Amino acid sequence: MFEREITERVSLTDADGGLNPAALGWTRTPLHDTSAIPGHGHWGRNKRWEYWGVMTPTHIVSLTVSCIDYLSLHSVWVLDRATGEAVDATVLSPGGRSATLPASLGDGPARARTKKVSLDIDEIEGATRLRGTAPRVSFDIIADRPAGHESMGVVVPWRRGDSIRRFQYTVKDVARPAHGTLTIDGTAHHLPEGSWAVLDHGRGRWPYQVWWNWAASSGIVDGRVIGLQLGSKWTDGSGATENAVVVDGRLSKISEELVWDYDSSDWMKPWHIHGERADLTFTPFYNKHSRTNVLVISTRTDQLFGTWSGWVLDAADERVTVDGIEGWAEDVLNRW
Repeated sequence: MFEREITERVSLTDADGGLNPAALGWTRTPLHDTSAIPGHGHWGRNKRWEYWGVMTPTHIVSLTVSCIDYLSLHSVWVLDRATGEAVDATVLSPGGRSATLPASLGDGPARARTKKVSLDIDEIEGATRLRGTAPRVSFDIIADRPAGHESMGVVVPWRRGDSIRRFQYTVKDVARPAHGTLTIDGTAHHLPEGSWAVLDHGRGRWPYQVWWNWAASSGIVDGRVIGLQLGSKWTDGSGATENAVVVDGRLSKISEELVWDYDSSDWMKPWHIHGERADLTFTPFYNKHSRTNVLVISTRTDQLFGTWSGWVLDAADERVTVDGIEGWAEDVLNRW
């Protein structure tokens, strides 16, 4: 499989609002202009979101600001790793009035405003600031962006014959050092050393039903900062992958479609993700299992948190060991 690296600014869409062929490819830094999403004539298929996952030695935090045309979904989820207690606040609201999302990544803030959940995502000098409030919890977290840090950006087309009516631009930004404060039931917890943030930025036009795998992890191995980003199912056969490894901020693209072996009857068994350029084992310690079925929307998510071992090959064909880094791997089926 050959994937083209894009090195100059490009519009995701053409003059008619369809996919711009020049946008097909991958990037090390965000270069796609997505300002024509949602656009006219495609109502109901436009999906826009900012998702952040923050994994610390003591807690896990995730937050979502999203709009899928006919409704917005905003959420805050916090897990206390010592006790296993989770706090979950999710709000569905009609239309997009509760969501503020930048036209393109980095062009402005993302905000959610509801009675139950309030979220603010702001780009600041050399970092992203994540703030939120929900029942029982609040947080103010800084996700640093070290100088020269690279992220995985890619356009994934869903092909039907010779036409591409559905497509997604995603940026997966792993291994962002995190610090700040998480408050639960009035008790403040300062994020300890070894806390990491991951961004999932999405803009596109989706089919009604999509099944995907996503895995992301961050940590330090042998003195090097390692970030792992993997995906499957939704990209299969598209000519694109979202697979990459980041070492000390430098990204190596993995264009191979890796094999994901796991047991959906027992999610807590180790997962094996492998191919010619990777041989990885993921050992879960917690499953964030959720179901949603509201009107035309149905979702089933099993997001496993755990520890990685094994290796991937970088762009120089050298093995990168990932033993001990933490993150997640998920299996999601969406009808939306």
